Amino acid sequence: MLKFIFFIFGLMLLLLYKINYWMVQNMMFFISLIYMLKIISINYFCEISYYFGMDMISYGLILLSFWICSLMMMASEMIYRLNNYKNLFVFMILFLLLMLIFTFSSMSMFMFYLFFESSLIPTLFLILGWGYQPERLQAGIYLLFYTLLASLPLLIGIFYIKNDLNLMNFIMLSYIKNYNLKFMYLCMILAFLVKMPMFLVHLWLPKAHVEAPISGSMILAGVLLKLGGYGLLRVFSILQIVGMNFNYWWISISLMGGLLVSLICLRQMDLKSLIAYSSVAHMGIVLSGLLTMTYWGLSGSYTLMIGHGLCSSGLFCLANISYERMSSRSMLINKGMLNFMPSLSLWWFLLCSGNMAAPPTLNLLGEISLMNSIISWSWLTMISMAFLSFFSAAYTLYLFSYSQHGKFYSGINFFSFGMMREYLLLMLHWLPLNFLILKSDFCMLWI
Repeated sequence: MLKFIFFIFGLMLLLLYKINYWMVQNMMFFISLIYMLKIISINYFCEISYYFGMDMISYGLILLSFWICSLMMMASEMIYRLNNYKNLFVFMILFLLLMLIFTFSSMSMFMFYLFFESSLIPTLFLILGWGYQPERLQAGIYLLFYTLLASLPLLIGIFYIKNDLNLMNFIMLSYIKNYNLKFMYLCMILAFLVKMPMFLVHLWLPKAHVEAPISGSMILAGVLLKLGGYGLLRVFSILQIVGMNFNYWWISISLMGGLLVSLICLRQMDLKSLIAYSSVAHMGIVLSGLLTMTYWGLSGSYTLMIGHGLCSSGLFCLANISYERMSSRSMLINKGMLNFMPSLSLWWFLLCSGNMAAPPTLNLLGEISLMNSIISWSWLTMISMAFLSFFSAAYTLYLFSYSQHGKFYSGINFFSFGMMREYLLLMLHWLPLNFLILKSDFCMLWI
């Protein structure tokens, strides 16, 4: 792991000189492929040092971080064309990648908290520095205050554990199963519920997505939402007893909230806003399955987090490709695009089918596992899960049919096949999303 970290540090130092952007992008793909060969197939921590280590959950999410950050640089060509502080932009991406690697590989609870919060800083700079509208300032403040306000109880909870047990190591804490304190339960999970985000504390996400540049949207949807799920997977090893008494609150809110957010999706006229709200609905299912604390629930939530990271990031890329040509995200203007970008409609279809969990995507495997866990937890959840699955297909079909079919906007006066870079970018989202299901034991047998 140390050699990968030093490699990224080296790239950050090279940016002080006039280094070619394409060289950095190719190096990022190269290091992603090398890390992919370093596959971990064991269920316990390995490569342990004083502060860092890795198990299968960490490995999958670090690999996702490498991959999404490489694709972020490929998607952001407009920034390099305009020469809009491009070295600073690449530096922010590399710094964010470094913070994510440290977060996912931290062995200490305090180190995890430190890097968990540090990943907020480059994300905020990406939104404020390279966002589209003047409202990006408001979106950045929403993101900052929602996350920081909920994170303070987490810090207090970590200090309490340190004072009470005199240890903060995840491996040692996993042997303590009976930490039955109600205020500790709320302190430890509140920050992660906001980060996922759970319904009722999700308002920062659509604002941040709509105002962020394409790179900010990709990293938010692809990796940063998964920090909440990863944190819950770690802290529930010490909150099992109290969790069995109170988890039903969050499961109920998430399932009903996912249903309401699905109805909100059907009313959206902004491409990025619709995709952002669909992320809230999917993360509601992930959160519900994770909080059942069953084998199927934990495995399914991990699988859906990986699948959603690739699928949602690809949909934001598609929305950005349309925005770069039409200078608008409105679905009233971005309609009938099949007539003007026929080659791109196939990619809209493939990624939209992934968003509605059609086979053979990784999302299907995750959703089947989560349905199994949630319905076995309570038969009453069958009603909300049925509606969630139906409306997931409904708003995805609405997105695809409205943007690709129908009468086109009369102000359009071009015909475009798209660029090779854009097709490569979309293919690199779609291939792992569909071919990882061939290695489904990697995602499902990590416990």
